[in-house]
Amino acid sequence: MSEKVFWLRCEKKEFEHRAALTPTTAKQLLDAGFKIYVERDEQRIFDDSEYEAVACELVEHNSWPNAPTSIPIIGLKELPVSDAPLPHTHIQFAHCYKQQAGWSSVLARFHRGNGTLYDLEFLTDATGRRVAAFGFHAGFAGAAAGALAVAAEKSGKNLGRLVPYVNEQAMVADVKAKLGGSGKGLKALVIGALGRCGRGAVDLFRKIGLEEENILKWDMAETAKGGPFQEILDVDIFINCIYLTSKIPFFITEEQIRAAGPSRRLRVVVDVSCDTTNPNNPIPIYSINTTFPEPTVPVDVGSGNPPLSVISIDHLPTLLPREASEQFSADLLSSLLEFPDRKNARVWTEAEALFKEKLAEAAKVKGL
Repeated sequence: MSEKVFWLRCEKKEFEHRAALTPTTAKQLLDAGFKIYVERDEQRIFDDSEYEAVACELVEHNSWPNAPTSIPIIGLKELPVSDAPLPHTHIQFAHCYKQQAGWSSVLARFHRGNGTLYDLEFLTDATGRRVAAFGFHAGFAGAAAGALAVAAEKSGKNLGRLVPYVNEQAMVADVKAKLGGSGKGLKALVIGALGRCGRGAVDLFRKIGLEEENILKWDMAETAKGGPFQEILDVDIFINCIYLTSKIPFFITEEQIRAAGPSRRLRVVVDVSCDTTNPNNPIPIYSINTTFPEPTVPVDVGSGNPPLSVISIDHLPTLLPREASEQFSADLLSSLLEFPDRKNARVWTEAEALFKEKLAEAAKVKGL
């Protein structure tokens, strides 16, 4: 069994406020005999003092590259682009297992440093379900952003900078206020409605006042016939919450949008799944990830047609950073407790096997 220790690194992705380990979860690990190092980070929603209060050892900001290679580094979002070898064990979302842009270069860093990646997206239980996911809060925040974009469009404006909310109640109240008191009369379609993400989107729509009959909840049964789907054009907001694993027919296309002409109702597409650079992306009407300062990108709808925008922010849960972090970290805890004995823990052995499989794929591409 390896040493009981984790190093919580800072997040370098701009506007990312969440944490893989919260003070609550860190204390539970400490109580179980772990040592927890925490990098100082002014961007994180949790103050450094909150970690100090539970007896974590604070270390300098972004100092993990100098940490002993025997200490596993835990974080959330991908590391900044670099060619530097990675000799540590990293637990994080790396976004490189589905051939996203730059995927082989990311894995090549682990090859050169002889490090290991345990991708949080692919830690699964015995049934294949992810042990921890931000899906619910991603869907909830994505639906809120979509509703805010509709409210802005009705005022003749583009949606401006998004900023994190103190809690869910504050988010719901703000969205309702921007809509004039309620979302009543809006119509939304959620694809992937049975999953964590879809349930979050549906929950937000209910809480801002959409009538139940105006929340269309689709999943595999409804999409089995294959797209493109006319129904998407007949709602105000379309939320994509699917987990993409292979090529599927497009849900919506630019040609379909233009052909609908001025009668199109659809105003906002929120691609919570955010497979922007995935060659199998079923929403080929945009090509960039949007950001909190600039949350929407316009779609080329043709002249004379009503506007349409896409929200494709790949870290939406950070709009509710404290709640999202607490939920995710609590779900991850049982697996983290098993990490020192990971050679005998299925969740970790399978994650390592997948890493080696993807590393071999990258080796063929990069000639490693």
